Amino acid sequence: MSGGVGPTCSDISLPNEEVQGHESSRSDPLKTVPSPAHPSRTRFLTLRQLNCLAVMIITAASAMVSPGDIAFVFFSVIYMYLLLKVAFPRKIPPKDSLVFDPSNKILRLYVTVGAIVGLYLPVAYIFEGVLEGDKAGIKAAAPHVFLLASQVFMEGVAFSARFSIPVRVFVPVFYNSRRIFTLVDWLRTEFSKLDNEYAGSARRLYVGRVLAVANMAFWCFNLFGFLLPVYLPKAFKMYYTQSKVKD
Repeated sequence: MSGGVGPTCSDISLPNEEVQGHESSRSDPLKTVPSPAHPSRTRFLTLRQLNCLAVMIITAASAMVSPGDIAFVFFSVIYMYLLLKVAFPRKIPPKDSLVFDPSNKILRLYVTVGAIVGLYLPVAYIFEGVLEGDKAGIKAAAPHVFLLASQVFMEGVAFSARFSIPVRVFVPVFYNSRRIFTLVDWLRTEFSKLDNEYAGSARRLYVGRVLAVANMAFWCFNLFGFLLPVYLPKAFKMYYTQSKVKD
């Protein structure tokens, strides 16, 4: 979601990536009309990416994230470059790679909702858990937050001029699929708190369950209702169509 999820924050990465590129071009007049010989490049680390990197480091250093999730992030980096070199070389100039209209208000609203539900509220939930001593809730929500922040960071990397559209598609689909499993664990933890020793308030118990259910519903829809049936076919069609035209 994507900083955030998408153009704003991340998972919804696809819309995110589009808006990020659009905003980058507006922020730098020299990049508004790139020359064919020197395609435009977004900055490697934006403020949004730096914020997500901070979240990644804090959650990983606090031992709330499993070694498997950390290894997953490193594997995604390696696999991205493998896809670029072996399967999907960059053939389309970045200026021609916008899959969606970055000015689409519905899409921007969708990405904003994803950022709030998927990143901002869970981060607030974790901080409150520290104050209330809800170790189980913190540990259950942290993997989702870590992977979503990692996704947003990697989406920023994938949107650079070095990567092709299929590789960019890989990031949100790959991370969204992995996070479904962390959300299942989060749901299981929240709904089993009555059977365990629970240190938080009754209000926090209710909020945690609602937040876990909301994230499961949103990201399942994002994966199975948007990324796979809409974004993925559209992006691949653009990649292969424009590749043929260029050839």
